[in-house]
Amino acid sequence: MATITESVKEQVVDTIPKRIKELKFGIGSTQDIVKQGVVEVCDRELYNLQEDRAPKEYGPLDTRMGISMKTGCCETCGEPLQTCNGHFGYIKLALPALHVGFLKMIITVLQDICKNCARILLTENERRSFLRDLRRPSNDNLKKTQICKKINDQCRKTTSCHVCGTVNGRVKRAGTHPLKIIHEQFSYFENSKALKKTAPAAKIAFDESFKSARKANDLVDRNAKKAVDDLNPLRVLNLFKRISATDCELLGMNPAEGRPEMFIWQYVPVSPVCIRPSVPQDGATTEDDLTSKASDIVNINTMLREGLASGQPVATIMEQWDFLQLQIAMNVNSDIPGVKPVGYHPGIRGFCQRLKGKQGRFRGNLSGKRVDFSGRTVISPDPNLGIDEVAIPELVAKNLTYPEKVSRYNIEKLRVCVQRGINKWPGANYIWKKDTELKQYLKYGRPSKHAEDLKIGDIVERHLEDGDVVLFNRQPSLHKLSILSHYVKVRPHRTFRLNECVCNPYNADFDGDEMNLHVPQTEEARTEAIELMAVKHNLATPKNGEPIISAIQDFITAAYLLSSKDNFYDRKTFTNICIYMVHGNMQIDIPPPAILKPVMLWTGKQVFNVLMHPNKDCEVLVNLDAACRQYRNVPGQAPDLDQHDSWLCIRNSEIMCGVMDKSTIGSGKKDSVFYVIMRDYGPDAAVAAMNRLSKLSARWLTNQGFSIGIGDVYPGEKLTNLKKLLVEGAYAESDAVIEKFKDGKLDKAAGCNEEQTMENSISGILSKVRQQAGEHCFAELSRWNSPMIMAMCGSKGSNINVSQMVAVVGQQIIGGSRVADGFQDRSLPHFPKNARQPPSKGFVRNSFFSGLSPSEFYFHAISGREGLVDTAVKTAETGYMSRRLMKSLEDLSTKYDNTVRNSSSNIVQFQFGDDKLDPVDMEGKARPVHFERTFTHAEATTWNNADRPLLPWEIMSMCTEQLRSHRSDLARTSLMGEELEYLDRSLHGIDDKESARDFLQFIEDFASRKAHESAKLRKRLGVPEGLQKNLGQHSLTKAKMREAKAYVERAAKMSGPTLKAFIEACLKKYHRAKVEPGSAVGAVAAQSIGEPGTQMTLKTFHFAGVAGMSITQGVPRIKEIINASKVISTPVITCDLYSKHDITAARVVKGRIEQTFLRDIIYHIESSWDAETCRVSIGVDFDTINRLQLDITLGDIVEAIVKQKKLKISPLNLRIYRHYISIDCSSSDKPKRSTKSVVNEDTEVFLRVQNVKRILPNIPIRGYPDASRAIIQTDDKGKNALLVEGYGLKACMTTPGVNGIATKTNSVMEMRDVLGIEAARKTIIDEISVVMGDMDIDPRHMQLLADVMTYKGEVLGITRFGLSKMRDSVLQLASFEKTPDHLFEAAWHMKRDKIEGVSECIIMGQSMSQGTGAFKVVRRLGFGEGVVGRKGCVFEDIYNESRQKRRRA
Repeated sequence: MATITESVKEQVVDTIPKRIKELKFGIGSTQDIVKQGVVEVCDRELYNLQEDRAPKEYGPLDTRMGISMKTGCCETCGEPLQTCNGHFGYIKLALPALHVGFLKMIITVLQDICKNCARILLTENERRSFLRDLRRPSNDNLKKTQICKKINDQCRKTTSCHVCGTVNGRVKRAGTHPLKIIHEQFSYFENSKALKKTAPAAKIAFDESFKSARKANDLVDRNAKKAVDDLNPLRVLNLFKRISATDCELLGMNPAEGRPEMFIWQYVPVSPVCIRPSVPQDGATTEDDLTSKASDIVNINTMLREGLASGQPVATIMEQWDFLQLQIAMNVNSDIPGVKPVGYHPGIRGFCQRLKGKQGRFRGNLSGKRVDFSGRTVISPDPNLGIDEVAIPELVAKNLTYPEKVSRYNIEKLRVCVQRGINKWPGANYIWKKDTELKQYLKYGRPSKHAEDLKIGDIVERHLEDGDVVLFNRQPSLHKLSILSHYVKVRPHRTFRLNECVCNPYNADFDGDEMNLHVPQTEEARTEAIELMAVKHNLATPKNGEPIISAIQDFITAAYLLSSKDNFYDRKTFTNICIYMVHGNMQIDIPPPAILKPVMLWTGKQVFNVLMHPNKDCEVLVNLDAACRQYRNVPGQAPDLDQHDSWLCIRNSEIMCGVMDKSTIGSGKKDSVFYVIMRDYGPDAAVAAMNRLSKLSARWLTNQGFSIGIGDVYPGEKLTNLKKLLVEGAYAESDAVIEKFKDGKLDKAAGCNEEQTMENSISGILSKVRQQAGEHCFAELSRWNSPMIMAMCGSKGSNINVSQMVAVVGQQIIGGSRVADGFQDRSLPHFPKNARQPPSKGFVRNSFFSGLSPSEFYFHAISGREGLVDTAVKTAETGYMSRRLMKSLEDLSTKYDNTVRNSSSNIVQFQFGDDKLDPVDMEGKARPVHFERTFTHAEATTWNNADRPLLPWEIMSMCTEQLRSHRSDLARTSLMGEELEYLDRSLHGIDDKESARDFLQFIEDFASRKAHESAKLRKRLGVPEGLQKNLGQHSLTKAKMREAKAYVERAAKMSGPTLKAFIEACLKKYHRAKVEPGSAVGAVAAQSIGEPGTQMTLKTFHFAGVAGMSITQGVPRIKEIINASKVISTPVITCDLYSKHDITAARVVKGRIEQTFLRDIIYHIESSWDAETCRVSIGVDFDTINRLQLDITLGDIVEAIVKQKKLKISPLNLRIYRHYISIDCSSSDKPKRSTKSVVNEDTEVFLRVQNVKRILPNIPIRGYPDASRAIIQTDDKGKNALLVEGYGLKACMTTPGVNGIATKTNSVMEMRDVLGIEAARKTIIDEISVVMGDMDIDPRHMQLLADVMTYKGEVLGITRFGLSKMRDSVLQLASFEKTPDHLFEAAWHMKRDKIEGVSECIIMGQSMSQGTGAFKVVRRLGFGEGVVGRKGCVFEDIYNESRQKRRRA
């Protein structure tokens, strides 16, 4: 049921579409089912064979319920299949049946009511209390569900009715039967263990009823205890009818809209024919499962009615009744337990199966659906296209159309299109005539006639043409950049073509990938696509603001080679290269040559000067200092003097030094040329520069030539000999380690046993071989070696790839370690048993050039297969993870009051990310401004030799003055409106403007740092520092003073215009970075965390600073965090110690926390026998106790032994000696039995001794039971920390020697239990940051995820259970998981869905309240005075006039 109210987003149209405000769920009563049914289905036959197989009247295919064929019309409404929605029928049941969808709810109601009088099993006070709670207006569905659960718990505890006194017991489903409900009336009496229990009168009467049956059959007596009360549907129906209206409220129902008896079938609706179509096949038809099932229900119902009329035996009727219920249940849900057919039979598809799953109605047809005006084909590259263009085949352009409305501006163009028709591009396919529903297909008729008749207001569906806007998408769509808008370029051939720079956001390559293209069909859709989804507006990723659309692969290679410092060109060649990058009609200003004599020469770097600043009309002035890919910092050397030319320095679009490589023109770095252009001059300038680069690179590299051959990977003799020496040396070292291990002389690493230590040592030795071989390989290769050039500039491959081809492939790692034994005690049969040498454990000494031996090839194949399997499994895991994140965060958006709220207006964050800044606009590391680069840009663009340099004190005072007006807007006030100090950061002074104040302080700090640098330089030169207004004295002569000032001016000059430009640029960027109201921050956060998850490895263990303690990382760890798992795979508590530098103190604390077992501190356990006694002696190793700094005495050991319940040893049986403890095992607490023989007694004592010896080693003496072990971690600075594996945070925090304030665990739920919800939130943020540290995700996204999981006051996992507590929307939950369950529950509780969230709006086909749907436009109507006002009422005004006349008279 839907309530239609206010209009959709207002737009200038004649017919405003209505908006569904609310969706109400419920169930039809018996009267509703009969009323909506057009025919009673009472004949099982489908077709009338006498009348040419016409559908049988009153059968399941009766044409009054609609039709499924394209021929014919519906008998009820007379409409054809296209316009008839179908009509329901109904089947009148002979006996009522239980509804399988509501079976759990029916059982719950039966548990809550008396099975005799149907009153709820609560006292009067409890009823009133619960009713008061349920009737509170502020209750939402979640609160009501919790109250109903409390009512159910209370009723189930009640054993007798408070009204009639009848005994009530447990109500449950009967065993494996899917639909039978039983009442174990006397279960509480049967299960009672009281010694004196009296059977209630009803129990006695119940037992008496079996007296006659016992006499007739002996088996009755044996099974009498299993006798239960059968709650058949008829009895349940009668009980439900007697439930009062107030009791219905207590059962979670609204008695005004539905009662419990409505949930039991008395009439079964028969669905319309059109949703269960018949498929004609070879003179017969294949019927839908629903039709077959309706026929079966009618058949068994008819048999049951006849049986009741003819008085058949009860057993037969009951059997038929059960079968009828089963058929009705399978019609609704065919997957119920005990019903599904055995074997590979697919089973029928009931209504539940049609709704749920990926292909079901919700996910397959409502949340997402197939669309018109779309195309799909293979993609290929075209560097001649702009990055915001896509080339479309002419064939596709003729099929995809855009409906253009005819106006006086375009009528001539559209007439030409219509005349060309459908086969000639650019033509048209259809015409919609104005004010009619007539659609003319231009394949028929005369095109010239259609063109003549074209009028203003008609709509022409014309072919796509150059400049149209389309959406381009590649699946999987992992983030919003997977679908962008491009401008059309219609071209010949059969593939979609795009510029290679745009591959990164789509994650596309050209090895057969296909992409989808969609054509927006309205001007509004086109506008939103251009403004929001255009390539130029998505150059940076919202994950962290890094550029994602930039040069790749060949473009980087060409740029690297062209910008190398040994390229010189004459005028002719230089101008030719410059023409490569532009169209022929663009003006290019050639810069002055770098070399004048003997011949004018230009460098390759100057080509890029032209690329950035082609002519004087171009405003782009790039200023950048950035490290190139090969840059290595040399202490004491200026970066721009790097010998490899690996520091890029650009001033006003002139390259001073450096090369163009992946770090400077590629994606993923904010210090890239295109990113700087985008931030300083806007996306249009960046797109133009990128277009110039793609044309230049493709054309220059084509002429230059760049290829790879066998000669590029041919190792020299020197390299071959060197590799041999390295490998032999590594083998010798490995053999030495293995010998030490065999002799038992290998020193164990912390937390590792001998074998693990050996494996770690050998792995370290062998990994160095590949690294060293690679270094020598690079030293020997020519600088023109193609693979090396690609690895160095970052276009493709890495140093390891090159060294594996040329030098050595290296150690193969499987599952994080060397190759395991696949055969008995060896990896392959080719090696001796127990061989641990490198060749037998997966070390490949050959290179790919020299070729692998069979065993090496096999090891390499194992490693490769692991990668493939891991990728396949990871795709499914991360896909499901991304979907859960998206469902939980999709409806979060920023509002106009700066809060982040969900669609129900619940506040999740008071400010997005605590500072209202959008991650996509972060220029620095999670900051809106890169201060150093902004200052460099301001300095270079405002430099004027005539400007006076500011003194340090002037810099600081001018900065303060510039920021004063902005600080006045951020005045601090208390909650009561009192003015506070600007720097008051106490609890009562902190407000929502802290981030803005901090940013102003950052600007001032930067200016102050520059002033102090200048002062420091002045001091070094002997000039007064200038930090104070009074300059003070100096001892320099005038000439020296002049020289020093000139030096300062050259090295550290800051003028007034520079400082002003810098501050203005910073403030402008800060305000531009503020997140816009309506932004879908939740969806972006989900994508920013989910998309990098696809790059993470599935099973990764990372050593926590020490070998031996591995912590789960990668996808499994992310799943643990977002699932809010109580039990995690590797819980680790990080204990901060008071004595960080004292290893002895650390060992003492470790001994207090880690569980120390008896086996760890003893020499031996020996038993001694004599004639009278038998003793077990324990030798205590005090050296180990002292070495481990354990605070353990013999008394502690005795106490632990006595506490062990399994041993049952009395303190009297223990004797303490100096170095050992003796236990007397001969005596027992049991009284002696004189009848026992001596042999049996000896055997018992022997078994007792063996039991004691087996249990003793595993007795814990010290430590916490949940802490499995503790490891001392020592960092490079000698600081110690304690890592405890296991749980027990509270115990560890209170351990003497541990700083409890700084102690934490990686278990989110334990942090919540011990330290509260805020600590859990912080842990979620920190743990996700640790796991996804390499992915460089903006912290604001992780904060939002943590806030969503904790804003309700408890930690909610991103699962269906957590989602149901976050949102109250039926449609959202149904479109996620367990679709039928949510719909049945909504119907039972008569829920209402307010259609607010994203999922609901998509399902209902409405615009959502995010983005452009977050606001409405208010405009002036331009009415004159007096036009709008109160209108007079005809009858009232006449009445008032006549009344006044009478008064006068």
